[in-house]
Formats: sequence, structure tokens, C-alpha cells
Amino acid sequence: MKELSARREVTLGLLVYALYLLVRKLVLDRDGRERARRNADCVVALERRLGLLVEPAVQRALLRFPRVVYGLNVGYGLFNVGLTVGWLAFLYRRGDPGYRGFRRACLAAHVCAQPVFLVFPTAPPRELEGFVDTLSEVSGFDLEHPLLVRLYNPVAAMPSLHVAFAWVTGATMAERSSSAGGRAAAYGYPALVSLVVIGTGNHYLLDAVAGAALGALARRVT
Repeated sequence: MKELSARREVTLGLLVYALYLLVRKLVLDRDGRERARRNADCVVALERRLGLLVEPAVQRALLRFPRVVYGLNVGYGLFNVGLTVGWLAFLYRRGDPGYRGFRRACLAAHVCAQPVFLVFPTAPPRELEGFVDTLSEVSGFDLEHPLLVRLYNPVAAMPSLHVAFAWVTGATMAERSSSAGGRAAAYGYPALVSLVVIGTGNHYLLDAVAGAALGALARRVT
């Protein structure tokens, strides 16, 4: 692999993050919270019509096991995105020829989600009646803290970037695994992340489906 500048790679990452924050500002400056709540109600109504409104039942089952929920909260807050960034760094340090394709797929998934976040802001289920904010109620972690909420888009539930990144990362890991068990674990990773984002009340089932489709599309086109 032709040597890549670490500074260039970090700058590229910061640029796409800046785009994410720009979309956040544009949405929130235009009554984004109110629109996001209405759109969330539409997602819930669609899932109910399709018989896919499983999130409350999943949360009730998981809340019987607080330690499991605590682990899911950690997974949502740190592990998922950390694994993707860590895998990027690992491939870069190794000079792996697959690094470019993996990086392009991650960037494509991130950038392609932004127009949806802009025109269809969606509040996460934890803000709606009938759902539980497990990060707050189980782990005492407030995603709406005035300082923290400046660092992410609180109305970007649809599609789930967590699941999109999990799809891209899991598929790339599976390609490099030398064992059947490793490949199975890598391919099962997006399903685990889907459970995490639904169980913690941060995404709807349709968000996870859309995120998986976005991840698969990003890998195909890059």
C-alpha cells in the first residue's frame, strides 16, 4: 500500500465530523427538535402497522438483567465506534491494502447519512412515552447534558450509523479471519449492535434495518 500521511487521514476524519456537526446545527436551528419528534411518531406508527414495534418488549426483557443493560450501555457509548476507529488504526499501522477500501466505506456511510439527518431528523425512542432511556436510568449517564449534546446530533436516529459502521467493520473483519468461528462472530457483530441500539432506547428497529442497508451499500459502491 502506498504510504499515506497520518495527518491527512486524521484531517479527513475531522472534516467528515465537521460536516456532521454542520448538519446538526442546521437542523436544530430550524425547529429540529419538534420536527424530529413528529418524525419519530411516524416511524413508530409505521412499525406498528407493519407489526415491527418490538422495541418496548425487547427493553422490558433486558431490564430484568440490569448488569446486561449496563454492558449494553457501555457498548453503545464506547465500544461500537471505538472498534471501528481501532480497526481503521490497526489496518493503517499494518499497511494493509484493504485499509483504503474500509476507510472509503466508512466515509461513504457517514456522508450518505447526512442528507437523511437533514431532511428527516428523528428523535430516538428514549424520548418517547413507552420507552426507557437506559443510559440515564441504569447507568446515570445523561446524553442530553449541555456539554455532551454539543458533540453529537441528538435527532439523528434514522438511519443508525452505529449499525452501518458495524456492518462495514464486521464484514471487513470477516474477510481477514482465518477461522470459521471468527468469521461467524464478525458477521454476527451487526446483529449484536442492533440489539444494543434497540435495547438502550437509542434507535428503532427500522433505524437498524436502514443502517445495515446503508453499510452494505457503502461497501458495495466503494
